[in-house]
Amino acid sequence: MKKIALALALATAFSAHAVEYTQVQPEKSAINFIYKQMGVAVDGKFKRFASQLNFDPAKPAAAKATFDVELASVDTGAPEGDDEVAGKPWFNTKAFPTARFVSGSVKPLGGNRYEVAGQLSIKGKTQDVVVPATFTAQGKTGVFDGAFTIRRADFSIGEGTWAKFDIVANDVQIKFHITASAK
Repeated sequence: MKKIALALALATAFSAHAVEYTQVQPEKSAINFIYKQMGVAVDGKFKRFASQLNFDPAKPAAAKATFDVELASVDTGAPEGDDEVAGKPWFNTKAFPTARFVSGSVKPLGGNRYEVAGQLSIKGKTQDVVVPATFTAQGKTGVFDGAFTIRRADFSIGEGTWAKFDIVANDVQIKFHITASAK
């Protein structure tokens, strides 16, 4: 009986100290991408996004995340590149202003590693994706890091003469660093 009481006391104490991370800190977060243009790796980023996050490391299966990335906030490193990528052949931001990721499930892999399955929507096309991520707690702040690859053709990113992959590769790596605070 003492063992059961001790186990219940420890479980209660642990759950009383459980932390749920819900407030993404955009100024400490980043959504970047890497692609190859004529065989050379090129980096870019998105400067604005909105998110909803609920993550309790003690209950990862109950986690939820939604990210809406403002595609016109693309930063390719050159203003003319930003204008080109925001245009109709690429992101067509007038018709499709945001890309959206919505998580469906979170699978703990051990340690601080997780697999987040969800749906990614860009330019009216939706694909299932699995996103490997790590989570590191730093007191009342948590940091999520990860990367995954999409194929731009799956989302019609680069239409017309840009639909070929001879100049701009089909694979685009998305990298993220998300800092969130606990409520």
